[in-house]
Amino acid sequence: MNHSMVTADRNTHIKVVVLALVAAIVGVVIGFNARVDHSASVIARVETGGPAIKASKVIQFTTRDGSEVR
Repeated sequence: MNHSMVTADRNTHIKVVVLALVAAIVGVVIGFNARVDHSASVIARVETGGPAIKASKVIQFTTRDGSEVR
């Protein structure tokens, strides 16, 4: 086996590509299986009980040298 990718032969390059492909497949399989089971977790729900509050018109807080700061 060659220790330099510059002088490596075809078999060494194939081994590197196969190893990278196997590592990528293992990573994808671990990622698919590492999901959280939603039935066991507690999901927070937000419920409103009052009337909707509408935004009022824009209020000018201060002016400085002709430009408005809101």
